[in-house]
Amino acid sequence: MRDKPHIMIIDAPFYKEISALLVKGATDALDAAGASYEVFTVPGAFEIPGAIRLAMEACGPDGNPRFDGYVALGCVIRGETSHYDYVCGESARGLQDLAIREKVCIGYGILTVDNKDQAVVRAGGKKSVKGKDAVEACLAMIALRRTFGT
Repeated sequence: MRDKPHIMIIDAPFYKEISALLVKGATDALDAAGASYEVFTVPGAFEIPGAIRLAMEACGPDGNPRFDGYVALGCVIRGETSHYDYVCGESARGLQDLAIREKVCIGYGILTVDNKDQAVVRAGGKKSVKGKDAVEACLAMIALRRTFGT
């Protein structure tokens, strides 16, 4: 077991400006925690659970899982169709299913907002730094898993 966690950041940069803020918040928090990380991109929020599932099969050079936890970052902005509802619901459900069924530690940093202004404020503005929040959740779950030895 590594002393410091190694984290996979999965970034869905559909909105590049928002994505940059989310990733900066996450990497700053991981650097502050002394954790290592790798950043991967996928086309959109819908693909994040699949990317995590693929990564779960990867082993490091020591034969152990490559990552101790996962940070999911993305942004879904409500549009004129029901597409928003499906992407938000299914990406959240997919991540929750992985967390429960596969016992993986996931920090949820997918913004689901009505407009770009809301996203900017939550990604790196006055309300929160959601990338940082997602990292803190992921690290807390890793610590809890270590407490229980699972």
